Amino acid sequence: MIKTNVMRIVETAKIPYTAYEWEPVNGLDAETVAGYIGKPAEQTFKTLVTQAPTDQHGFNHFVFVIPANKELSVKKAAAAAGVKNVEMLPLKKLLPLTGYIHGGCSPVGMKKAFPVFIDETAILFDTFFVSGGKVGLTLELNAEALADAIGAKFADLTLD
Repeated sequence: MIKTNVMRIVETAKIPYTAYEWEPVNGLDAETVAGYIGKPAEQTFKTLVTQAPTDQHGFNHFVFVIPANKELSVKKAAAAAGVKNVEMLPLKKLLPLTGYIHGGCSPVGMKKAFPVFIDETAILFDTFFVSGGKVGLTLELNAEALADAIGAKFADLTLD
């Protein structure tokens, strides 16, 4: 297994993890990935990147990590980020902004550090699962240890 930047950062932070490799297939969603690695969808999280307009006609970017089987509440996400509203980042902007492609986006090791919010349900588990930084790689690790390492905050982020 070739080490990704995500794995190196997690190791540097001394966070124990287990890596799961799976056959990369285009168009997979996070729930399908959970099935591939044999883990519950509510414990397997997806990374979503959003943008919020600024007064200077630019954007602030925010990262939200939520369970695979849930949808992001843009209202709750905006409240967590302290902005009026957020919208999903257009897919064509994902790679240039984060360095990750769709399906391989991790909250760890983006080109630039953006505010990260992890759904509060992650702390219900000893470990949770997030992208390892490429399609076909998922890491299992402790959510609180990861949050400490990357400065993430926990919040209620999903639709009820």
